[in-house]
Amino acid sequence: MIQNILNHPNFHLFLGTAFFSKLVGIYIIVWLLSNNPRKPLPEELQYSTIDGNEGGKVLRGQLPNSKEDGIVLSVVVPSYNETGRIFKMLKDAIEYLNTKMADQWEILIVDDGSADGTSEYCLKLSLEEFHLKPNQLRVLKFCQNRGKGGAVRQGMLHVRGEYALFADADGASLFSDVEKLIQNIKEMEKPDTKSGEKSPAVALGSRAHMVDTEAVIKRTFIRNCLMYGFHTLVYVFGIRSIKDTQCGFKLFNREAIDLIFPYLHTEGWIFDVEILILGYKKKVLIREVPISWHEVDGSKMDLAVDSLLMAKDLIIIRLAYLLGIYKSKREC
Repeated sequence: MIQNILNHPNFHLFLGTAFFSKLVGIYIIVWLLSNNPRKPLPEELQYSTIDGNEGGKVLRGQLPNSKEDGIVLSVVVPSYNETGRIFKMLKDAIEYLNTKMADQWEILIVDDGSADGTSEYCLKLSLEEFHLKPNQLRVLKFCQNRGKGGAVRQGMLHVRGEYALFADADGASLFSDVEKLIQNIKEMEKPDTKSGEKSPAVALGSRAHMVDTEAVIKRTFIRNCLMYGFHTLVYVFGIRSIKDTQCGFKLFNREAIDLIFPYLHTEGWIFDVEILILGYKKKVLIREVPISWHEVDGSKMDLAVDSLLMAKDLIIIRLAYLLGIYKSKREC
């Protein structure tokens, strides 16, 4: 009987139809679960800064979307309810930037809908604690929470620097290590001898060298299990040359920013992996650079829930690119 079924003239048609139906079903499921960045509201395209010459008057302006001569490094700091942690990060960053880069830098705080006055606190610090000039520290505030990926994307699309770093607000990474990242990017981006164009390049701060150190060993058992499980899943889904995809300390040159961030779909925690997928698709040069790092309390992640969401989003990202749902060209 089985032989008769196999020899039936419509058997192969049936198999083809079943396969096509399953493929269509998978496509629909992935399409329904896929992510697309929320378009910014008009007020989310404006920033605030402090005019130190006018007694702390708050100035507002339209976010730029192009490089500005004289700004070498932009620092994007995604922030959500960070009044308890961001001071140390800003202090370390500003001390380094004032020492090494004179006036050739800016910090852009992207407040992801905080309810604790993060925006106002940062503006106050820029005036009273750090005595900054207008536009050295700018604040962009979302009307509603978008997620860390959404905050980083919006910030990166509006930096003025030749290079842009996104750095976590908790100050877990030693800010002066940005010097290592810049050095590595400059090695990768060397201009073409004929065209003079720089290669797009990304330098990733990495904690992979710290796996057996106290900084990681002292983490909870559950946190470490989730970390190793996530790394395994990332490896299975194709990111095999990068050992630490999630470190919140990544540097991009302008060429890499223009190739990656306009096309980033994911606004949740897993956005770092999509950055790498886009980078590989567009032949961006990527290098991991060991940095100093320590655990800081106060993470906004819900380990159980967010780990499951990250796993789901990782699968969706990979399938969405394979099926053509996510675009990496101007259609996005």
